[in-house]
Amino acid sequence: MVRRKLEPEEIKSALADLPGWQLLDGRLHKTFKFASFARAMGWMTSVAIVADKMDHHPEWSNVYNRVTVDLMTHDLGNVVSSWDVELARQMEGLTA
Repeated sequence: MVRRKLEPEEIKSALADLPGWQLLDGRLHKTFKFASFARAMGWMTSVAIVADKMDHHPEWSNVYNRVTVDLMTHDLGNVVSSWDVELARQMEGLTA
């Protein structure tokens, strides 16, 4: 997949298929809530493996059972890109 900046219409379309995600301050944003701290950390570890293989790393933070995620593509000038949408989809898949 090629990394490319998404147009506003493309972002809106992608968000329709990403439950709970929103565009916030020019980034894809979501807070995930898990049953426990261990589940949150396990999910983060799984996402880290995928993100590292993609060479696309999230800005995120963890507090107990919550993980807050912001995605944007720094090397394209801090914009939302196709890569951000793909990582968000991967994250959603790992919550199942």
